Amino acid sequence: MSNPGEADGTPIRSVRQLAEYMAAGCKPEELWRIGTEHEKFGFRRAGNAPLPYAPDGIRATLEGIGRQGWSPILDRGNVIGLTREGASVSLEPGGQLELSGAPVADLHETAAEMERHFAEVRAVAGPLGAGFAPLGFHPLATRAEIPWMPKSRYAIMRRYMPLKGGLGLDMMLRTCTVQVNLDFASEADMVRKLRLSLLLQPVATALFANSPFTEGRPNGFLSARANVWADTDPDRTGIPAVAFEDGFGFERYVEWLLDVPMYFVLRDGAYVDLAGRSFRDHMAGRFREEAGPATLGDFADHMTTAFTEVRLKRFLEMRGADAGSPAMMLAQSAFWVGLLYDAAALEAARALVARHPWQDFAALREVVPRRALDAPWAGGTLRNLARDLVAVARDGLRARARRGVDGRDESVYLAPLEAIVAGAPTQAEHWLQRFHGVWAGNAAHIFAEAAI
Repeated sequence: MSNPGEADGTPIRSVRQLAEYMAAGCKPEELWRIGTEHEKFGFRRAGNAPLPYAPDGIRATLEGIGRQGWSPILDRGNVIGLTREGASVSLEPGGQLELSGAPVADLHETAAEMERHFAEVRAVAGPLGAGFAPLGFHPLATRAEIPWMPKSRYAIMRRYMPLKGGLGLDMMLRTCTVQVNLDFASEADMVRKLRLSLLLQPVATALFANSPFTEGRPNGFLSARANVWADTDPDRTGIPAVAFEDGFGFERYVEWLLDVPMYFVLRDGAYVDLAGRSFRDHMAGRFREEAGPATLGDFADHMTTAFTEVRLKRFLEMRGADAGSPAMMLAQSAFWVGLLYDAAALEAARALVARHPWQDFAALREVVPRRALDAPWAGGTLRNLARDLVAVARDGLRARARRGVDGRDESVYLAPLEAIVAGAPTQAEHWLQRFHGVWAGNAAHIFAEAAI
């Protein structure tokens, strides 16, 4: 979850104003950018225990990274994030370290940014006896063993989450994801891209499944992270039906979002707990005594608390994948850039899904966490659809013709997915093979092998 930003104190006057605020994200194609975000678990290299905030843990890691040209973000005197040149480093509730990359023009820049970040983290973590591993669900620790980070907004969510689902606290403490943020040209372009990417999130979950262990044992899932999200908070998760209604656009989305329960507003550096209340009522002034008038800054924060499989803000956030190896994290960005940033690829992908109602794809969310690419689909398995989509994404990236210093285009980053759809194991299946083979039933080996 993002760091707190600079609040926009502009008063909210109407739903249309909020729709126009979102529509301001529309950009011509030449200005489309790629923003990749990825999380990883910190651990002690001696014993694999989760990293506390202090001593010699997350705070020291952030302070060390900060000395490499970053500016700190503080919450009641605690370092909870960093910023530099359009990028940020932030903390998830259980100390998961997240890089929110700067918007870049191509995937070669994404690769360079990612490696620079990993090098900075390794340089600090090594002397602390710490490591960081990108995995979808914490493979060893119980919920009680994960330390909470001193980030004020999380206290509100910690209280509210158990009221809405059985696994919300697990989502906060024991999951990691990777996402890519992409642009749209117009309202119509947004609708096309949002609908397609919502339908295909279960495919992404299957391709990037990377969470087969819970508390040291196989859990029966290939993506336990995806299963956790299914029991987190039905008011703000999943594939929202509103996106497939006739006439859907920015204004209809705002109307839906106004009825998603709030968490908080930020006032004078402190969070006001409004969890469970409606933003629509906030706009109407019903909480004025506690929270003051509703502002655009409040709405911007509220947008970040909708946890749909694709989140619509002033851009689109693809949210359906487990965190994984650096190559897989790059492949996740490559998959979506290839499908959505080339017009012919976008139309080809839409044709692949056009024969099925959106409800069929939503139903996949119940099957994919356990079966991943072996989930039944259209008389075969989901691997068949994934194979076709990876091929379309490859064509889209080749059509973009963005070449790196070695002369190769961005399709090179799809190589791990091409292997998987051809029959290679997913990351989760690979770890299970290791568990039942050379690890001899000891899942703790995963940290050394998965560490960045």
